[in-house]
Amino acid sequence: MSVKTVLKTACVVCQAGCGILVHLEEGKIVKIEGDPDSPFNHGSLCLKGEAALEHLYHPDRLKYPLHRTGVRGGGKWKRISWDEALDEVAEALKNSKETYGPESVIFIRGSFRGGYEGGHVGRLANTFGTPNIASMAPLCFVPRQSGSLITHGFNPVPDYDYPPSCMMVWGANLPETRLGEGIGTLRALKKGSKLIVVDPRKFELSRKADVWLQVRPGSDLALALGLINVIIKDDLYDKSFVEKWTVGFDELRQHIEQYTPEEMEKITWVPANLIRDAARLYATSKPSILQAGNAIDHTNNNFQTARALAILRAITGNLGVPGGELACSQPAIVPMGSPEFDLRDKLSQKERDKRLNTTSGLLPTVFYALPQSIVKSILEGEPYRLRAAFILECNMLQTYQNVQEVYKALKKIDFLAAVDMFMTPTAAMADIVLPVAGFLEINNIIAPPYYPLVQVQQKVAEIGECRSDYEIIADLARRLGIGEYFWENEKECLDFIMKPAGLTFDEFKKIGTLVGKKEYRKHEKDGFPTPSKKVEIYSQRLKDWGFDPMPTYREIPETPLSAPELTKEYPLVLTSWKIEEFRHSGQRQIKSLRKRHPEPVVFIHPDTARGLGIVEGDTVCIETKRGKVQQKALLTTDIDRRVVGVDYAWWFPEKGPETMYGWAEANVNILTDDAPPWGTEMGTPNLRGFLCKIFKAPA
Repeated sequence: MSVKTVLKTACVVCQAGCGILVHLEEGKIVKIEGDPDSPFNHGSLCLKGEAALEHLYHPDRLKYPLHRTGVRGGGKWKRISWDEALDEVAEALKNSKETYGPESVIFIRGSFRGGYEGGHVGRLANTFGTPNIASMAPLCFVPRQSGSLITHGFNPVPDYDYPPSCMMVWGANLPETRLGEGIGTLRALKKGSKLIVVDPRKFELSRKADVWLQVRPGSDLALALGLINVIIKDDLYDKSFVEKWTVGFDELRQHIEQYTPEEMEKITWVPANLIRDAARLYATSKPSILQAGNAIDHTNNNFQTARALAILRAITGNLGVPGGELACSQPAIVPMGSPEFDLRDKLSQKERDKRLNTTSGLLPTVFYALPQSIVKSILEGEPYRLRAAFILECNMLQTYQNVQEVYKALKKIDFLAAVDMFMTPTAAMADIVLPVAGFLEINNIIAPPYYPLVQVQQKVAEIGECRSDYEIIADLARRLGIGEYFWENEKECLDFIMKPAGLTFDEFKKIGTLVGKKEYRKHEKDGFPTPSKKVEIYSQRLKDWGFDPMPTYREIPETPLSAPELTKEYPLVLTSWKIEEFRHSGQRQIKSLRKRHPEPVVFIHPDTARGLGIVEGDTVCIETKRGKVQQKALLTTDIDRRVVGVDYAWWFPEKGPETMYGWAEANVNILTDDAPPWGTEMGTPNLRGFLCKIFKAPA
């Protein structure tokens, strides 16, 4: 009789950390399903999660360390042992540190996956002595979070359980890309909640909306300020909350005069009457929530857009109330990114001041090296030359902007080590490639960014010689002479994280989930966690630091408004978005997902296509001042005639190393720019909303 076991764990194909049940027979995984007891995904799984076993057992998985034998990017490798691989990586990093200084080494991590991987990298960098760490921070989540923290001191958690009377979903396809919140949104709709969707594209959620605001890509801040204008002018703000719990409202009232719906219609392309309708619905439907997505992170107005949305929440009195947005207490564990975990005090201030971008005038809370500055450092030696890079699961050639320059930089750097599950275009440029374990192959603690809960991740499989992020980093640290700052083994690290909860990791495995405390009207007891203890509509801190104390709209570069002369050659506005089959540049080798979305497509309005002689299925070129790529035409009225929607992060694993997996053929980041002006506060370049042209590809 076979032995059957069911283990609770978490899926982290993305950052959400959905609860799953892993069914085992004789120790082998036979099925994965959503955990119905999970307070996050309630038994549901997205397409990526459903394909988890395809990931795990994929024949193209990297299973052992590789050493490059030919030219960089040539696709020639030999298998080596872990000892050989880590010895070589450690030697290269030490040589760079000793010859050029520790700042000549950079540690680069990819998109957040719910666990403590980024913290391990930070701990390694800080104890190694380099100030240069790079991540997704300037263009994913952190701008939204930073705007909220500066304004009212916390990252708001929507209270779906009440439920809200109105939901505004801004630049986020929640059911496809943030499953737990998508489930909460759809459940609230069934209970009668009203829905406002802000998005340039009509998709399933916007079809359900009471009001759909088809905003011009990149003009989100102008729209937010227009909504605030209506709410104040029409006397729809929560007077009691504003009077007692905000600072700067009088300044806001004066500041907002210029942002009338009629003026914002010219900027955003959203009719003034719809701006009024949305503002009134949001302000008068009590309580309301406002869920913003990655779209607002992708322009140099990102931080101030997040500030404007935080102000919208505040002046309508939707902070801290049932069915509104809450400051929730996280479960008692060592926080991810805390000084206790990443040991930032081990890096001297003198060395920290050598970080790339230290003199760029960004927010003092910024800790990362910007992608564009990494490239400039390698190619131009400004302000010094980076010599070695350790890349943890980041496909830079698909996800960094102006990637032709990134390619030149990766060709030029002295030494490059990459950690990944699959050979990617970026990993193919490395000198050493290390195979990392997937989420079913490691023990971990998952703390999703959108909900106050912590979930267990349990090791249920082992593939080849793959190792966990922690094992790789800790073993490298020992070779670098800083092993004392890491634990003897991964279990001790996990026990350290769980210690404030009074649990060992083994004890936590039996529990599975810890849920933080939901607190209503917390500010009435403690005030808001800001210097004034109130919501800071006018931010004196920002003014003292040299930034706009209130959100002020500035047109981004290369748009019909900022560069009208450019529209003669590039008449269309480009945007892009994430789709449910793939997370960023991942999963292109997963058959079930590629079957659903086999090739990159560009959304074009039929009227626009007709004028260009393009028909459905044509291969078309999309071109900007940086270059051009090719994708297949998909004709749809779901997009404005003046806008095209380009598929994101495409490469072709099936094309093999001879062509570097077709990394540049359909890659939207061939089209993006890394030149200033960047976001004043976060250093973010513009990834959406700029001008392009489109034409039928030559036969």
